[in-house]
Amino acid sequence: MVKNIAAHKSDLLPGTLEMLILKTLDRNDEPMHGYGIALYIKQISRDVLRVEEGSLYPALQRLAIKGLISGAWRDSETGRRARYYKLTVAGRKQLIEEVAGFEKVLEAILRVVQPA
Repeated sequence: MVKNIAAHKSDLLPGTLEMLILKTLDRNDEPMHGYGIALYIKQISRDVLRVEEGSLYPALQRLAIKGLISGAWRDSETGRRARYYKLTVAGRKQLIEEVAGFEKVLEAILRVVQPA
């Protein structure tokens, strides 16, 4: 689940977390571990979106099973073992489709909530 600081809970459209993960990996040249992905989303959203472990790791697993990301174990900056993820070619293609669909939905929502 992604938490919103102001509301303490935010329900995202289905697939939004996966899209945020894919976009995060797309923006970074180096593979990232789960905590780094969550921290990046929190920072880039200016502390509005907080990805909890209970949502993040199942989402990473789903993306790996679909072949959209790949992961490998290695030592982190702190010396602890961590699984590092990177975007696959299929993941990059899926990301393009996900962002296009999200933008379409976002535009529709804005048309509804903006003054006529």
